Formats: sequence, C-alpha cells, structure tokens
Amino acid sequence: MYTGFKHLHSFTADFTLFFLILSIIYAVYQLLNKGGFTKSGKIIFLLALIGTHFQFVVGIALYFISPLGFSNFSANTMKNSVGRLYILEHPMMMILGIVFITIGYSRAKRKEVALAKYKNIAIFYSLGLILILSRIPWKAWIG
Repeated sequence: MYTGFKHLHSFTADFTLFFLILSIIYAVYQLLNKGGFTKSGKIIFLLALIGTHFQFVVGIALYFISPLGFSNFSANTMKNSVGRLYILEHPMMMILGIVFITIGYSRAKRKEVALAKYKNIAIFYSLGLILILSRIPWKAWIG
C-alpha cells in the first residue's frame, strides 16, 4: 500500500505542477492583454485547485503510512536535514502553498471584474507554487 501511495503522490505531482504553471501563465497573459474571463480559464484554474487538494489528501495518507513520515518523528530526526524535510518542512510548506492557492481561487471567484480575477489567481497561485517548489524533495523525486 505504501508503494502505491508513493507512486500516486509522485504521479499527481506532475499533473498538479503542470496545471499550476499553466494557470499562472494563462492568468498573467490575460492580465497583460486585458482579456475577459473565459470558461477555459476557469477550468484551468479549477484543475490546478483540484490537483493540489487531491495531492494533499494523498500526501496526508502517505504521511501516516510512510516509514519517513509521522512514525519517524523524534528529536534525532529533527537534527537530520533529510528527516526534518519529510517530517516537518515538506508537509508544512505544501499546506501553506495549498492555502494560498485556495485563497486565490476563492477571492477570484468573488470578483466581478475579469482583470481582478486574473490578478488574484496570478498572485496567489504564484505564491503557492513558490512555497511548493521550495520544499519538494527533488533528490527523491527525480532520482
């Protein structure tokens, strides 16, 4: 079960990062060109939001079944940079990133003007993406 969740978490990360980056590029492009809010834009933004939330659910399950997760929490692990990454830094930055993305989508949904919607998406999705990228365990994910 652990291996399946680990592969699912890695696979959905590709999907999530793709739609987050696409959302930011689309929002900035529409913001610069003063475009109207389109249904395709809403779908792209929603797919990024759904992807991050699904990634969160899979990540929480993985956190509790992984030998590198909650069961490994100790003072010695906190002294080790790799252990601290898996136990504390990665989960906290992912949660903060998802919070920013959710805030951006929610605020954009309430705005009436298309440019304000794009501005909220561009700012909050970018902040969320930066937080997420800052604490991905790149060595384990790519290697």
